[in-house]
Amino acid sequence: MEAPQQHDRMFGMLSPTKLFFKCALPSMVSMGVTSLYTIADGVFVGRFIGSEALAAVNLVMPLIMVSFALSDMIAVGSSVQIAIRLGQGNGEGASRVFSFACKTILALSVVMGLGGFFLAPGLVGLLGAEGQVAAMAVEYMRVYAMFAPLIMCFFAVDNYLRICGRVKYSMFMNVIISLANIALDALLIVGLGGGIGAAALASCICLAAGSVICFWPFFAKKLPLRFVRGGVPARVMANIMANGSSEFFSNISSSVCMVLFNAVLMRIEGYRAVAAFSIVMYVDSVVKSVLFGMGDALQPALSYNYGAKQPGRVLALERRVQLAGFVISFAMMVWMLAGGRGLITLFSPPGDAALLTMSLRAMRLFALSYLVSWCAIVSSSFFTALDRPLFSLVQSTCATLLFPLIGLAVLPAVLGLDGVWLTGLFGGALSALLAAVLLWRTMRRLKRRAA
Repeated sequence: MEAPQQHDRMFGMLSPTKLFFKCALPSMVSMGVTSLYTIADGVFVGRFIGSEALAAVNLVMPLIMVSFALSDMIAVGSSVQIAIRLGQGNGEGASRVFSFACKTILALSVVMGLGGFFLAPGLVGLLGAEGQVAAMAVEYMRVYAMFAPLIMCFFAVDNYLRICGRVKYSMFMNVIISLANIALDALLIVGLGGGIGAAALASCICLAAGSVICFWPFFAKKLPLRFVRGGVPARVMANIMANGSSEFFSNISSSVCMVLFNAVLMRIEGYRAVAAFSIVMYVDSVVKSVLFGMGDALQPALSYNYGAKQPGRVLALERRVQLAGFVISFAMMVWMLAGGRGLITLFSPPGDAALLTMSLRAMRLFALSYLVSWCAIVSSSFFTALDRPLFSLVQSTCATLLFPLIGLAVLPAVLGLDGVWLTGLFGGALSALLAAVLLWRTMRRLKRRAA
């Protein structure tokens, strides 16, 4: 009898609690550190280049995130199919899906890179940016566009490493790349006096190097997944797109919301409000990244056990994910309410008291959203892992687009600028109610399967 491979031993034999910590902790650490480099990037841009540069990055980042959303859609959708096939003992089929997904991501990245480079001025103009802010936004976007084929692959490979049980390798690579990015930011911006293009270049160089390093074990044929020839049936491709659609629309919805939030903030208070919002979003990215990292890390284990017809283990794992999501979010809310001022001063240019005051008010009101917003994030990953793309799509679209837009349409008209900061709490509360309904239906189905 063939000995179980590493992913079989981990996903199928560890207790739910040990499996949760073994999968979740490395991913949460790596995503948290990755977010810290994003914060460090904002600190370098805000303090050493200026608040207008900080606003430029916040204006153009939603456009850059669109390319990452495409990569994430293929990676997440294919990961479900790969993990289910591994749970069924079909290693050859899993490798075929993996190979096809990687080739698709590479082709998309070339197209997105060319489009982003040549269309950057027009796209930035549509966002309403003018003068120096517009010029900096175009420069920042074009640097990312030139590196698109390599950096889009980086945002996919983490999924495949986790499926193969290489969670620690993935964690260490993310930590090393993030620390290298911070060091390169310091060298290019502080040491050499570079501008916003240098900030983008530092990130792109490190992410490109990360793609090469993280894909190396697959090329070396040291993992259960390997590159093979051939494609996949149309129905499999359709399933990949369906399962990845929730993550895709979640990213796209977030980008659309950011554009609309920026437009409202520009109308109410101008570039300073956009800069204040970007500071809050930098901090928020840590929380969301940790939660997304936890959910994504457990997806292979959930899909594997779902494919192996172990609904009891699926339910046990998800209960641990939900509890951890609440604890992390509540702790972050308390920390932001208590220590927000010291954190904001890291981003603010010296002497800009107005930006500091506005950012502090924004952070304290926005922090209240963590009481409820965690539920939608971890629940969407659960629906995706169980091959329920419609539930995942509805949850993520409502949480990241529909409910926030309702709040943005109503609250600022009544509360002014405070209404913008409270939109997160409004949308999060509605999203939590929707997640509770969809979770109840999914859990009931799984319990019937376990009976």
